Amino acid sequence: MRVAALPTTFSRRLLACLPALLLPLLAHASPQARAPMTLEEAVAKVQQDTGGKILSADPRRFGRRMEYRIKVLTPDGHVRTVSISSEAPATGPGKNPAGNGAGNKEKH
Repeated sequence: MRVAALPTTFSRRLLACLPALLLPLLAHASPQARAPMTLEEAVAKVQQDTGGKILSADPRRFGRRMEYRIKVLTPDGHVRTVSISSEAPATGPGKNPAGNGAGNKEKH
């Protein structure tokens, strides 16, 4: 007859810590965990990135994705249209960061 070995202190501690060790992996596993950017957050981001005056902001739906089109008057007098996806991070450039294309500006 064989007797099962009792768990060692090390294995009991390892099993007790396992959920805490796996929690960071589970937190990063879901890309949808963060809330989508709101129109107000997108406007604030464009205003902060450009230092300009917001002229208009329109939400547009493309299937399941929401995109914000924001017109801004830059400090140098150009009107630029910036498109930001609602799934874009709160920091960093959007789809068309201001100053990144001569084709979408008007001189006023």
